[in-house]
Amino acid sequence: MDILWFVYKRNTLLFPSLIANLQASLQVTKRDMEGSFSSHFLAALIIFLSFTSCVNLSSAARPAAEKASTEFIRTSCGTTTYPKLCYTSLSAHASVIQTSPKLLADTALAVTLSTARSTSSLMSKMVQSHGLKPREVAAMHDCVEELSDSVDQLRKAMGEMTQIKGSNFGLMMNDIQTWVSAALTDENTCTDGFAGNAMNGNLKTTVRARVVNMAHMTSNALGLINSYASLHN
Repeated sequence: MDILWFVYKRNTLLFPSLIANLQASLQVTKRDMEGSFSSHFLAALIIFLSFTSCVNLSSAARPAAEKASTEFIRTSCGTTTYPKLCYTSLSAHASVIQTSPKLLADTALAVTLSTARSTSSLMSKMVQSHGLKPREVAAMHDCVEELSDSVDQLRKAMGEMTQIKGSNFGLMMNDIQTWVSAALTDENTCTDGFAGNAMNGNLKTTVRARVVNMAHMTSNALGLINSYASLHN
C-alpha cells in the first residue's frame, strides 16, 4: 500500500491533469488513499501506470533506434565512392532503412531514380532554350536521350528490387546490377558531350553539375546494391 501511495504521489507530480481527472471520475478522497484503495481505483491506477511506462519506454527506445540506423547508414556509406553524398541523401530516410542492407539498397535506388527523373526533366526543358549554339543543341539532345535511357534502366532496376526472391536472387540481382551500371554509363556519356573548351559557359556548368551529381548518386546506389548482393554469395 505504501508503494502504491508513493507511485500515486509521484505520478501526481508528473501528470497532474491526468491524475486530477482520474480522481474526479472515481471520486477518490485522501482518506481512501491512506486507508484502503477501492478495487476500481487500483485497477485504473495500474492501467494508467502501465500506459505511462510503455510511453516512457517507447520514447527512450526511439532515439536509440534512430542512432543505430544513422550509424548503420554512415558506416555503409563509407564503402561507397562518394560517402558524404551517400550519407546526406539517405540519412533523412533512417526510420525507413533502420539497419537493413536490403532497405538501404532499395532506398538508395529509389532516391537515385527520383533525382534522375528530375534531372532528365530539367534537361528536356533546357534543350528548348533560345540562343543555344548548334553544338550546344546537339549535345543537349544527346544528353536528353542518354538521361531518358538512364531513367528507364533505373526504373527497371527498382521494379526488380521490389520483386527479388530467394530462389531467383542471383539472376535477378545480376539484372539489377547490369541495369544500374548501364544507367551510370549513360550519365557519363552525357557529360562527355560537354567536354572541351568549345563548350565552356553557363550551360555546360549547369548540365555538368546536375548530371555529375546524378552519376555520383547512381554510383553510390550501385555500390550499396553490390554490398547487399555480396551478403548472399
